[in-house]
Amino acid sequence: MDKIKILWADDEIDLLKPHLMFLQAKGYEVITASNGHDALESYDEAAGEIDVVFLDESMPGLTGLEVLPRLKERNANIPVVMITKNEAEHVMEEAIGSQISDYLIKPVNPNQILLTLKKIIDNKRLVREKTTMDYQQEFRQIYMQVTGGLNHEEWVDAYRRIINWELRLDANHAEVGDILAQQKEQANTEFSKFVVKNYFDWVDRNKEVGPIMSHSMMRKRIFPHIGNGTPTIVVLLDNLRYDQWKVIEPILHDLFRTEQEDYFYSILPTATQYSRNAIFAGMMPDDIAANFPDKWKNDNDEGGKNLNEDFFLGKQIERAFRKPIKWDYMKVTNVNHGKELTDNILNYLNNDITVVVYNFIDMLSHARTEMEVLKELAGDERAYRSLTRSWFLHSPLWAALQRLEGRDVQLFVTTDHGTIRVQTPSKVVGDRETTTNLRYKVGRNLQFDPKDVLVVREPKQAGLPRPNVSSTFIFAKEDFFFLYPNNYNHYHNYYKNTFQHGGISLEEMICPVIRMRTK
Repeated sequence: MDKIKILWADDEIDLLKPHLMFLQAKGYEVITASNGHDALESYDEAAGEIDVVFLDESMPGLTGLEVLPRLKERNANIPVVMITKNEAEHVMEEAIGSQISDYLIKPVNPNQILLTLKKIIDNKRLVREKTTMDYQQEFRQIYMQVTGGLNHEEWVDAYRRIINWELRLDANHAEVGDILAQQKEQANTEFSKFVVKNYFDWVDRNKEVGPIMSHSMMRKRIFPHIGNGTPTIVVLLDNLRYDQWKVIEPILHDLFRTEQEDYFYSILPTATQYSRNAIFAGMMPDDIAANFPDKWKNDNDEGGKNLNEDFFLGKQIERAFRKPIKWDYMKVTNVNHGKELTDNILNYLNNDITVVVYNFIDMLSHARTEMEVLKELAGDERAYRSLTRSWFLHSPLWAALQRLEGRDVQLFVTTDHGTIRVQTPSKVVGDRETTTNLRYKVGRNLQFDPKDVLVVREPKQAGLPRPNVSSTFIFAKEDFFFLYPNNYNHYHNYYKNTFQHGGISLEEMICPVIRMRTK
């Protein structure tokens, strides 16, 4: 590896020979200058090879503070350490305002200098090495956990641990990142077995076992905190995965403190028309179809499938509260709706509860499948998280929430289901009435590979309506996606590595429910 090259400018450079010899002994190369003009000339001559500049603030002629902006004009990212005898606050503020990397007061000792260099130059490497070592130590613990016969709460903990490592292991941890990806695949294999074994018991009305799920989420996670005089806003971000929540959480922490980070399991299919209608109705889909036959639409029915969420929400609120609750509902599906939310959010504080459905992440995942440019921008989970964070930071939603500053408001952030990046094709054959979804299918006479799916031949067992007498549901496990034999290779290449939902995975089923309060 090339030596780190330091440019050190000080009018007393001859007195610093012990420091220079110390740095050279540590493997650094040092170029010296005794004034500001020579420092700039030396920097230019080095043709971009300087890694860090040590700059004396009080040199005669051009001072360090005068040299600093000229260096930044040449390279805005060059790390500069200001060294001075002057402890005056305005000098320090001016230097810091000019984006110095560190600030040392004379006399400096060699260990101070070494520490500063390690902080500036070696920081990323040291963090990377420490993170890698920490993950290697925890690898076996996670392995034992995910293969150890977990219950639904323990699976949430395991998933959170994996995501926390995924967030720590950035692009500079390629080898360890690959190991973690394999561990996540293994976790999804075990999780799929767990869901297949237990799902029918979870949705059995007579058993009341298992996790809180879509149809009980509002009643158990949100309604107990309503009606105490504090206005509540529930933001449901369609398709929000736990890792996406973790990258927008720090933005929200500017104005809100997290009071409880909770979860629920999405029902199957992990698709909007099923999971979100179940959330708002407080019922499984077969009960919605039985109680409100004019409001429920099956997959192949014409028309929008989520047009009655406000109706379902109103009915659930009527059942859940003995006293009148003032509530409102808004769905944001375009820029104009977003502006309307920003304009009206303070009016919503007159309600006990206001539910805002925000559809952007769902649109982003679908657009990513269709548009090559978005496939480039969100090529993997890390990029997808980054795109989500960037969107949220500049969204009308964040602009609206910022208007709540200084007011006592309770905020819930949740979702209806997540998505998974699909990798492995699985062939399915069905008649022309079979649905087109990539992660689940409903149809008659379906032919499929049994090891890739959870099959539901009696939809009522899974709390689902039966579109036809012989309808069967199949749900993809792990990272499988369904393809017909026709044009198999074309669609394989087209859909591989896209983010899809409807099936069984940690990312799709384990959903965040976050309760926050304005600071």
